[in-house]
Amino acid sequence: MQDQDDGAIEYSVDDRIAHIEINRPAKHNALTLAQIGRLGEALDRFDTDTKACVAVLSGRGKSFCSGADVAESQMASREQMAASRDQMSIGHPFFELFNRSLNNKPVVAALHGNVLGLGLGLALDCDLIVCDAAARLQVTETSRGLGGYRHLALMKARGCGIWADEICLTGRFFSAEEACQAGLFNRVAPPGEALDAAFALARGIAANPPLSVRETNRIRRWHFARHVREIAFETGHLKLQMTQDFEEAVRAMAEKRTPGPFRAC
Repeated sequence: MQDQDDGAIEYSVDDRIAHIEINRPAKHNALTLAQIGRLGEALDRFDTDTKACVAVLSGRGKSFCSGADVAESQMASREQMAASRDQMSIGHPFFELFNRSLNNKPVVAALHGNVLGLGLGLALDCDLIVCDAAARLQVTETSRGLGGYRHLALMKARGCGIWADEICLTGRFFSAEEACQAGLFNRVAPPGEALDAAFALARGIAANPPLSVRETNRIRRWHFARHVREIAFETGHLKLQMTQDFEEAVRAMAEKRTPGPFRAC
């Protein structure tokens, strides 16, 4: 679709299973706004593709998705930040990726490598999740001053309880195994086998009557969307990307140092 360095999204279909692949391996599949738009186009194509009834979403190279492209989303000028919309808020192209679906066909995420921030959020938007045992996972929004509240809502919707509170408040790295035990993922695959395991899960879905699957998934998505939209309405006014805490966190990241001090609590 596009040059690899510009962030292509690959799309193919075989035996009623679509494969949607983020193809920006040199940047660990970090998402730009343009790439989010292309991902939306690929999901729309799948939604209306009469030859596909389930999709597998993966990332090419060493990572599923390392999050938002930092140069675009966090290194912008203050004027650009003021005019921007929170990536986790209603109306942002990322927020609407799955909300504009007409047919509610299920998407299985195949995670490996870095699954950070917005990349983790993308995985949580998918219907089923398979994760490589060696993946690196983190709600980076917490330590960047942007808030991990959308991740929290989706984790709570999956029944992760107090484990989700810890992960989103500390922003610490967590393992695929502990996430699976908490109920966040459907399966943990041996290193290097997450994509194969995701396709196996997709084949199990594809064997069922499509309308039955879609209606079941519609109700599942309705339940999840209700939680996320409530959080979005509650936090949409915050503009955390305009705070001194966010600016300090981004500077510290660029300078490879420990951030702080933050403003007084």
